[in-house]
Amino acid sequence: MQIPRRKSEELRRKVEGPIHITEEGFKRMKEKLARLKSALPEYIAETQRAAAFGDRSDNDEYKEAKSKLTRTHFQIFTLQDQIKRAVIIPSGKNISGIVKLGSSVILKMKDGLETFRILGAHETNPSLGRISFQSPLGAALINHKKGDIVTIQTPAGPKNYIIIDVK
Repeated sequence: MQIPRRKSEELRRKVEGPIHITEEGFKRMKEKLARLKSALPEYIAETQRAAAFGDRSDNDEYKEAKSKLTRTHFQIFTLQDQIKRAVIIPSGKNISGIVKLGSSVILKMKDGLETFRILGAHETNPSLGRISFQSPLGAALINHKKGDIVTIQTPAGPKNYIIIDVK
């Protein structure tokens, strides 16, 4: 017989290691944690109020309040864990000229120039030019410098990128 595990234990096992994040992203995480913690007493009171109505098996209001409280506790746990594991990506000018976390890279592609900023997985948004250092392109760019040609394999075949500038 297997001992049941809590979801938080399963999550902790799946997601380990450092979380690379910018100073702004770290600040947003802390603000969200503070918001969730400040809302917690209200959610607890709502759950207690709904529980006072009686039979909890037929009490949809209680089930909804309890679910909201559970989600909030899980989000708080997750954010606290992420904040503990956070590693701030240094900001400022990249004087080494080598692509690393936090670098902005101008690439020449088939259809023109494009700028990407290499960040951690929590702050990526390819439509805004923010890619993860773990993505195929991000991983291929790391430790290269201006003038290097980087090739990645795609389902459509290999794609070449020329590094025009590293900031």
